[in-house]
Amino acid sequence: MATFNHRLAKEFIALGHHCTIWSFSLQYPSFLFPGKSQYTDEPAPEGIPIKTLINSINPLNWVQVGKKLKKENPDIVVVRYWLPFMGPALGTILRQVRKNKHTKIICIADNIIPHEKRPGDKAFTKYFIQPVDGFITMSENVLFDLRKFDTQKPVQLVQHPLYDNFGEPISKAEARQHLGIPTSEKIVLFFGFIRKYKGLDLLLKATPFLKSTIPHIKILIAGEFYEDERNYTELIRELGIEDMLYLRTNFISDSEVKYYLCAADLLVQPYKNATQSGVTPLAYYFEKPMVVTNVGGLPDLVPHEKCGLVTEPEPHAIANSIKRFFELGEDHFIPNLRSEKEKYSWANLVNAIVKGF
Repeated sequence: MATFNHRLAKEFIALGHHCTIWSFSLQYPSFLFPGKSQYTDEPAPEGIPIKTLINSINPLNWVQVGKKLKKENPDIVVVRYWLPFMGPALGTILRQVRKNKHTKIICIADNIIPHEKRPGDKAFTKYFIQPVDGFITMSENVLFDLRKFDTQKPVQLVQHPLYDNFGEPISKAEARQHLGIPTSEKIVLFFGFIRKYKGLDLLLKATPFLKSTIPHIKILIAGEFYEDERNYTELIRELGIEDMLYLRTNFISDSEVKYYLCAADLLVQPYKNATQSGVTPLAYYFEKPMVVTNVGGLPDLVPHEKCGLVTEPEPHAIANSIKRFFELGEDHFIPNLRSEKEKYSWANLVNAIVKGF
């Protein structure tokens, strides 16, 4: 999400706008954060002013930040909403901003109803929505969820732009050499934070069905655990598939992303539920075919047997789709990936924010 914000800010600046990111000094209290670290040692992006101010659990901070932002008198505030936990902080800040009677508040809604539900979700989301002037969603599912809370405010559906800020694509051989993976293997990639709704367990259960039918196949799992790792290590041991896996379950820095995408033959998103996915535009940028499950907005983003394969969220079905990919071959998908990715531009998103409300 930070990468998305950096790229969007760069596009605003490239199109002649003044843009500053107001970021978090504390995003989650440590006992609520599921990963190993909330911080990165990557250098700050060049050319983007960033203010590190927002403390998600300090109400006094919310009011102070809101007052500062109100005095800045910006024409537009773009706010991301992905988790109800952020509703009180962001909703309070935006209420202060509205007092200047000038700033337009536009929300990019990644999720309205979260994948993992918690007490207070509805109340926090209602509180956040009230001061917002208009919304952008990147899937029909999120738009539908938003209309459960508000039927009047304007909404635009804009395709999730491509992540084009992870460096130029490199050859499969170069990427695999960097990661220490043989060039002779068939590599299926699961990429991103590991959470229950993303269905890594379904992919692991599909793996034994591939062993005897696709020689030299390996599953590359790249991403940090955001839940108990033991659930997966025990499943791997029970299935007896240790020799079919590459486990790179640390945080993947921005500078390393291209190596994982470029090393893969196929990217699999075995989600159990979804709105949209930031991994899909990443795959488009690096021109990697996908297997996605028939949930949420994923099938709309991946035309079946053109840019990838759409399947049911069930181990046998996922295994059969992986087999089908290798039957068709990577070259079957590349021309379609190249034509489809033209739809996903950052300028479209900026224009929607600036001119669409």
